[in-house]
Amino acid sequence: MNWHLEGFDLDRFVRETLAEDLGAGLPGGGRDVTSDSVIPAEARFSGVMDTRDAIRVAGLPIAAAFFRARDPAMTIDILVEEGAEAAPGTDLMRLEGNARAMLTAERSALNTVQHLSGIATMVAAYVRAMDNPACTLLDTRKTIPGLRHLEKYAVRMGGGANHRMGLWDAAMIKDNHVLVAGSVGEAVRRAVAAGVAEIICEVDRIDQIEPALAAGATRLLLDNMDAATLRRAVSVVDGRVPTEASGGINLDTIRAKAASGVDYVSVGRLTQSAPAADIGLDFIPLR
Repeated sequence: MNWHLEGFDLDRFVRETLAEDLGAGLPGGGRDVTSDSVIPAEARFSGVMDTRDAIRVAGLPIAAAFFRARDPAMTIDILVEEGAEAAPGTDLMRLEGNARAMLTAERSALNTVQHLSGIATMVAAYVRAMDNPACTLLDTRKTIPGLRHLEKYAVRMGGGANHRMGLWDAAMIKDNHVLVAGSVGEAVRRAVAAGVAEIICEVDRIDQIEPALAAGATRLLLDNMDAATLRRAVSVVDGRVPTEASGGINLDTIRAKAASGVDYVSVGRLTQSAPAADIGLDFIPLR
């Protein structure tokens, strides 16, 4: 399966993750001491990766890359499409190849699929709870360092969309920026003067909306507002820029907040707090 994620170096990720597990560069490191001492070098395994949970699948091509990094000749069949729903007991991947290679790559492969599928599964649950095709669920920058591209990929596999990828692709004016600039309007004006094309301005009061819009904000983030206040804010904005609800959003509150008329709802816990999916890998010796 061809798999490419813009801005993400898969080969480097696989190489560095395996090196961490193998202790490359450390005294006595650089090998899987258990497999090397217990498993004959020529031994072969077949294996099946399956899910014990109902999940939204994400990360199987990355798992395959871990196994191929240890045994380029390994036979790998990915059985479920990325972003698909999988019931408990569903086989996700079949493998056949060198036993040592499989055992060395197993944990890194499973960690990745469990984490990414956990995110995708939580995102899918939020999309269902929101129940509003007119409103888009967004992630945030609350990601594990080094895993942002993968975690935001998992959000897309779950049916959500990505907020800005980092500090570089949009201005996000928040309370501390306003504190230094002196006002919402002044903060936005400075971003406009700097030539920033996309300027998202956080407001937590209705009276901040007009100054932000007058100064040139291209999106408003309506922070920690209840559903009734969100409706008032959307009415004041009146379609002049997209609006985003953020803060205090969970599975119990998302439907009402999305129904307020906002264009987006952003939820930090999608990447920050998603539990790992229960996915396992069972091996059978071939010889």
